[in-house]
Amino acid sequence: MITGIQIKNQVENVVSAKVTVWQRELAGAVRDPLLLMQALNLVGEGVSVEVVRQFRLLVPHSYMARMKPGDWNDPLLRQVLPLDDELQVVEGFNHDPVGDQPSLVADGVLHKYHGRVLLVTTGACAVHCRYCFRRHFPYSESNPVKGEWEGALAYIRANPDVREVILSGGDPLTLSDERLALFLGQLAAMPHITRVRFHTRLPVVLPSRIDAGFLQLLAGIRQQVVMVIHANHAQELAADDVQQALAALHSAGVTLLNQAVLLRGVNDSVQAQVDLSEGLFAQRVLPYYLHVLDRVAGAAHFEVPESEALPLLEGVRQRLPGFLVPKLVREVAGEKAKTPVV
Repeated sequence: MITGIQIKNQVENVVSAKVTVWQRELAGAVRDPLLLMQALNLVGEGVSVEVVRQFRLLVPHSYMARMKPGDWNDPLLRQVLPLDDELQVVEGFNHDPVGDQPSLVADGVLHKYHGRVLLVTTGACAVHCRYCFRRHFPYSESNPVKGEWEGALAYIRANPDVREVILSGGDPLTLSDERLALFLGQLAAMPHITRVRFHTRLPVVLPSRIDAGFLQLLAGIRQQVVMVIHANHAQELAADDVQQALAALHSAGVTLLNQAVLLRGVNDSVQAQVDLSEGLFAQRVLPYYLHVLDRVAGAAHFEVPESEALPLLEGVRQRLPGFLVPKLVREVAGEKAKTPVV
């Protein structure tokens, strides 16, 4: 049985005391909307400073490099661009659209579905997506890092029917290898846990995170490892370093899935969805979910109504084999599983 100490020692053999490449890149991410506009040669008044005060801008340079300069409608730019549209108060859009708060059973532990729990491991991300359903989540009150996960681990130990632990956030891969190793070592000692699942955007937006230290950490996990990445557009997958990161994860035995969100002006066409599925499968990532927008306050301008989403997905079915067609789903607060949109 691999212990937390053994995994930690493996990591320390690979990760130096210096700040790693990915941590330097994250620290240097663009946070000033004016710098974003300058870097992309964007002219005009398309960025809302007031919105940035409410939900900060954060974009790694490696992700920004895939955007088309001078194009306000670039599908990657639209995902991170703060707009005055976010200030609109729209009926039906609220701060907790998926019912996270009632499902908190311990610090950072969400237990919504049978057999699996989700851990909000951190409030940090490598990119701030403007449609994020947790943009209003009270991380400071719910983050298990405050107590080094004791409460979360105790809950998992006390529930032997839980077979899968989902590491989410924020983004769990913004945590250091050392911190992840301590937690994963505790999970390794729980025989009822058979799968560890990461929900992460970092292989797409900050691929340098998938480094030798992290890959060695994965090699020490006795459970099956599933990684659900988040790409919304084929353009996000076009960079060599993204493809190398995904190839490394696949070679490490990680099962790779993708979940996307259907977003107005980003991927709301049959061609965009076909290109995304083909691009994912070329990197050995299986399309998993296509989410109807979670109705979080500030994101109404991204919504694609179901009356448009259903024929769009039918168009995708007509062009792709079934295994490349993601499931169109909605998360409904209080439901015990994702709700298919049919």
